[in-house]
Amino acid sequence: MHLSTPPRPALVVAALLAVAGCQPADTGAPVVRSTEVMAVHTPPPDYPLDLSCNDVGGKVTMKVVVGPEGTPTEIVVLAGSGAEALDAAARDAVQAWEFKPATRNGAPVSQTIQVPMNFTPTPDSELCLARDQRAPNEL
Repeated sequence: MHLSTPPRPALVVAALLAVAGCQPADTGAPVVRSTEVMAVHTPPPDYPLDLSCNDVGGKVTMKVVVGPEGTPTEIVVLAGSGAEALDAAARDAVQAWEFKPATRNGAPVSQTIQVPMNFTPTPDSELCLARDQRAPNEL
């Protein structure tokens, strides 16, 4: 019969130290998660009255770079509506928007987002009528 020998204390300590060395070191620094850009204030665009009254609408898709200050630093129309006035109204509206900037390692950074904007005409009969009545007098 063969009796096994109990583990030696030095081997046990060495094994525990080896396992402990496999754990990541605790740097004491808190883990800071990255965040994505978030819209804070997004007033709607001014819909050109002439276009709305003439039932002109469309969708404008823009690439917007939001800077570390939370304001748009670049706006590019990727797909226009077919009406330059609507595209300009969309750009002007987004230029005035405010964002909470994206962060990396706790610091604000620029981030590029894509913004679609739909223009659906809803002619206000009173405004359109007033415009139509005013137009002949302005000639």
